[in-house]
Amino acid sequence: MTQHDPDPQHSGHGHGPQHDHGRTAPHEAGHGPQQGHGHGHGHGHGHQHGTAGPGGAELAEVLDLDAEVLHSLLSEAVGHVHTLTADAPVRHILDLGSGTGTGTLALLGRFPGAEATAVDGSPEMLSRLESKAHTAGLAARLRTIEADLDTTWPAVATPDLVWASASLHHMADPAHTLTRILTTLRPGGLLAVLELDSFPTFLPHDLGIGTPGLEARCQALVTTGNVATMPTFGADWAPLLRKAGFTVELTRHLTTTIPAPISPSARRYAELTLTRVRDRLADQLDPEDRKTLDTLLDNTSPSGLIHRDDLTVQASRSLWVARRP
Repeated sequence: MTQHDPDPQHSGHGHGPQHDHGRTAPHEAGHGPQQGHGHGHGHGHGHQHGTAGPGGAELAEVLDLDAEVLHSLLSEAVGHVHTLTADAPVRHILDLGSGTGTGTLALLGRFPGAEATAVDGSPEMLSRLESKAHTAGLAARLRTIEADLDTTWPAVATPDLVWASASLHHMADPAHTLTRILTTLRPGGLLAVLELDSFPTFLPHDLGIGTPGLEARCQALVTTGNVATMPTFGADWAPLLRKAGFTVELTRHLTTTIPAPISPSARRYAELTLTRVRDRLADQLDPEDRKTLDTLLDNTSPSGLIHRDDLTVQASRSLWVARRP
């Protein structure tokens, strides 16, 4: 899915200087794909997806793992969107906050007649998306734009479908962003909003070390911090969509549980996610909880994640699909 932003430390949203990459699809700058009409948290995601360096590379890996491990959530969300577009062809897809582009690529796969414009604030993320599109044989159907969605709205052709995955809650003025999306869409076009309900969890309640309930305490701290800085994190987007002038056609709560033993990719996903949790909460955690997290992330410890057979993956997302009248 996409991209949903699974990273509790991730707090941007498609920021960065506006720049039309134009590196992938042979379209003129400022114009969308050749189309009749046109149509990204997650994980796209309008998010700020980091910059070059280890941190940016690690976040890109988290986003890709999120899509791989939680592929059933993305597939289900895209399926719902596809069902609601049965009455009109989708020729242009706009992914706002595309991140590494798993949402973009999933949509291109589901809508074989469409081309896509992916917008994100990180040139590194967009470059990664372009590479993946090339490998998948989809490069000719993709255009990328680096842009700060809070400052300058990118010039794009009229989309049939706008995808915003784990991105809208990052916007400085979500209501204004929704209005811009409404006026950008063709009449009858769809906006799909896919947002996190909470961050994925991996640990049993009792780890056998430290005080039971570690992950629940971390979740509470992360959620409190996110709501303080991003008031629409975890919000019900239906009222906001209606206020902006959309007609809400579908709301779904999507969940998935992957039982133990989990795959190596899921284990790596857990390791990176919990590492970012530890780094973000270093000054807020109880010393014992911080010590427990350090032990879990220590591959030399018998209690480390790499040695545990009791890890699971539990995740949920909420989907709203709304239409421009």
